[in-house]
Amino acid sequence: MMSATDEDLELELRSLPGVLNVEIRHLETGEVDVVTLIVNNQDTAAIRVMAKQIVSLYSAEGSVVVEDATNAFRPRSTEAIRVNLVATSFDHETGTSEVELNFGGRIGVGHSTSGKLVGGAEATLAALRDLNLNVPFYLLSVVNVATPRGWPVVVTLRPLGRDNDLYGVAQGDDDVASSAMATLSALNRVLPITTKEE
Repeated sequence: MMSATDEDLELELRSLPGVLNVEIRHLETGEVDVVTLIVNNQDTAAIRVMAKQIVSLYSAEGSVVVEDATNAFRPRSTEAIRVNLVATSFDHETGTSEVELNFGGRIGVGHSTSGKLVGGAEATLAALRDLNLNVPFYLLSVVNVATPRGWPVVVTLRPLGRDNDLYGVAQGDDDVASSAMATLSALNRVLPITTKEE
């Protein structure tokens, strides 16, 4: 679960102009390591300065990365290389979802402490950023849907331009896997993506 200190830090960072998403990564000691902000239509350098001042109140060593969400997806190659879902897991002790992706032989790992459903989607987006892919979307919703064949997960991602929302539907072995697969499914139109099920 997210600590009260992390919640306070995230709340302050989300109050900055144009901030759409906040990701906080920790060292093994529990100290804040890297804070990543996704912003829309803002001066990223100015936001980084303000965010660094806030982060410094919580961690002397924490660094800040600010990404402009209006940039298009820019993978290093869009021809033969595809993103593959390698593994998902959920740590019941910490309440952390983990998603591991492979892109052209490079491994990206993302984490989230938002539970299984939301956490699986957030961790997938974090893993894509860990692969140095710019993701100009933010998570709008993650829901289970009852069907005669089970409980698939529907993920909705909202782009920052005038395009329509992206939707992905998938059903995996558990909620984290379903959420991760649905997130990749939603992004399938903007990035060549496969999952371990394909």
